[in-house]
Amino acid sequence: MYLADSRGTDAPAAPDSRPGRRSAAVPGTVLALGAVSLITDVSSEMVTAVLPLYVVAGLGLSPLGFGVLDGINNGVGALVRLAGGHLADRGGRRHKVVAGLGYGLSALCKPLLLLAHTLPVISAVLAADRTGKGLRTAPRDAMISLATEPRNRGRAFGVHRAMDTTGALLGPLVAFAVLRATVDGYDAVFAVSGCFAVLGVLVLVLFVPRQITPARPVHLPEPARPGLRDALGLLRRPELRRLTGCATLLGLTTVSDSFLYLLLQREGDLPAHLFPLLPLGTAAVFLLLALPLGALADRAGSRRLFLAGHGVLLLGYGLVLSPWHGAPAVIAVLVLHGTFYAATDGVLAAATADAVPDRHQGAGQALVGTGQALARFACSLAFGAAWSLWGGRTALAVTAGALAVSAVVAAFVLRPADEVPT
Repeated sequence: MYLADSRGTDAPAAPDSRPGRRSAAVPGTVLALGAVSLITDVSSEMVTAVLPLYVVAGLGLSPLGFGVLDGINNGVGALVRLAGGHLADRGGRRHKVVAGLGYGLSALCKPLLLLAHTLPVISAVLAADRTGKGLRTAPRDAMISLATEPRNRGRAFGVHRAMDTTGALLGPLVAFAVLRATVDGYDAVFAVSGCFAVLGVLVLVLFVPRQITPARPVHLPEPARPGLRDALGLLRRPELRRLTGCATLLGLTTVSDSFLYLLLQREGDLPAHLFPLLPLGTAAVFLLLALPLGALADRAGSRRLFLAGHGVLLLGYGLVLSPWHGAPAVIAVLVLHGTFYAATDGVLAAATADAVPDRHQGAGQALVGTGQALARFACSLAFGAAWSLWGGRTALAVTAGALAVSAVVAAFVLRPADEVPT
């Protein structure tokens, strides 16, 4: 991999055709943003790893109550994601400023969990934390898209997601170590998480460029401040409209990680102190496969890989519902779960980047991400209610059936996408 040349201009330019000149497959900006995400994910995943057990076993919340909490965790950020993407684009590609506000807000929320011991207070803190995530996600992905040549976007997002997932891998390990080493384990986890969050903000401020020069030449002058109407008008582009619709449909049948881990813990009769280790299986597989599957998306097509990833998730649901139990079954489910993320997370962002013009990268990423996040918010609420009424296994069986139908519909809708002009 080669670090990107930081020199550049927004003025019209012809592609450099000098012999031996090669652009960076993974620019330095992507690596810097990956470092920020790695550190921030250590912070976030420390909380995520212990939160389900903390509120269900420690505070006595019902599955429905946890569904509301988990829905807030997944859905509130979606309400501000559009604003974050639009503000970043409208500011003349000052994506770093908006992203920094998001990272900073999340960092402020981590210590507040030390004071949260009831559902309303925890919900409010998580809502603020997810607001920060909503603000930063689209500008961050826009910076990755702008800094990278279109032909290498799958690889670049794969590298970023691999670094991000390294943090997701380390977070539960740190949480596990803190729980084992301290008396007031949960409070200690929240305090250490806050320290990592502050470190992530510092790395963003010091090492990420303030303004990203697009990797591909700009041949025509572009408006410096696209309006909100322009951003929402992106849905008139058939390619982006289909992608947003399918991401939303599939999100409606994607069970949140927390519910899946709770099911695995109960089905496998795992001790409570091992629960924070369950996300490690998912994160380890995600880490190993993010880069190779990102490169595969550049060659085989990001939409095809996105659909295949949901097929892998369906296999994971089937395995949870099968009579096969014990540690090997748990490991197999986590392998499939990690493969699903490696085939869909960064791959969807790369597909979105290819479907919108450079000046609307923030808004385009926000539109697709918002649809998916709102759908997963609805799924968390519905799954929590279904678990309370029918039990976890029946709720998962219904969701798996709905996912199978949704995948067939999405495959039909996205099938002709490669032949549709943008």
